[in-house]
Amino acid sequence: MQPHRYFVVYKPINMVSQFVSTHQVNLLHQLNFIFPEGTHAIGRLDQNSEGLLLLTTNKKITKLLFQGAIPHTRNYLVQVKNKVAPETVKKLAAGIDISAPNGLVFTTTPCLVKLLEQPFGLAAVENPLHPNVQTSWLQVSLTEGRYHQVRKMMAAVNHKCMRLIRTSIENIELGNMQPGDVIEFEEEKFFHMLKLPML
Repeated sequence: MQPHRYFVVYKPINMVSQFVSTHQVNLLHQLNFIFPEGTHAIGRLDQNSEGLLLLTTNKKITKLLFQGAIPHTRNYLVQVKNKVAPETVKKLAAGIDISAPNGLVFTTTPCLVKLLEQPFGLAAVENPLHPNVQTSWLQVSLTEGRYHQVRKMMAAVNHKCMRLIRTSIENIELGNMQPGDVIEFEEEKFFHMLKLPML
């Protein structure tokens, strides 16, 4: 049996977290890397989001990471339209109602939210806004991620999400990675940095 393999990817914007699709979309196999057969994404980032995406040939990892008894922290940088007030930051951090499937409402778990200056070192993307339109940057740290949660949290406080970047999952971080970059990790290091028990 071939040993399992583990990858950290900076998923670019306008790419889905899949290798195959019936739709005309950019797919993971278009990255400049040859992944082994059976590689799949651990969790997802939606097409309009970017940043840290974990891939592996080990089918047991998703359950360990996202459905295990111990929650795992995910960090995001979020650019939203208009200026965010300090009281809005407190409201987001305290937990807020967002829509869930079947017409239900989901209350987010309290999380860490911080207002930032313009983050440095981010890959440039085309600004869809007029230069005079104001934006704010937030850092959001979650231990859950349901129903496009971060985007819906911003919408719930009347701020449109313009850019959403996942920067880390536990101790695995984007660091200096650029969109499209792929790094392969040794199994032991991968498990250790995600705070997962070795299988």
